[in-house]
Amino acid sequence: MEKFEFLPHTSEIKFRAYGSTLNEVYENAVLAVASVIAKDNSLKPAKAKTLQIAGTDKENLLYKLIEEQISLIDSENFVTAKAEIQVLGNNLKITFYGDDAKNYSGLDEIKSPTYAEIYVKETPEHRWELQMVLDV
Repeated sequence: MEKFEFLPHTSEIKFRAYGSTLNEVYENAVLAVASVIAKDNSLKPAKAKTLQIAGTDKENLLYKLIEEQISLIDSENFVTAKAEIQVLGNNLKITFYGDDAKNYSGLDEIKSPTYAEIYVKETPEHRWELQMVLDV
């Protein structure tokens, strides 16, 4: 099963991520965003940053997760390669693995996640799927 795919969108970046668990689908969303930022770079998981976020529902948690991933570049020069995520009700315990953004050239910028067309759901096959649009 593929981890994520990019979908057509007129002016932004739209993706769908998949996972066999809720934890995995959020982790694959981080991979999708990392692949946009990395462009042609192969990002190394040289450092780890652990944090927790609280949300109101699955979509809000997704928004806050990606917002945090994007803001780490701006605030700490930390570019994320992947993440390990544990869903605890309406909270996420996240360990981002990444590197200093200064070690890479030509990284793409994402302004922010959006709530446009966002969803997180369990499919009839008992797998997880989410969708998000990124403002670039």
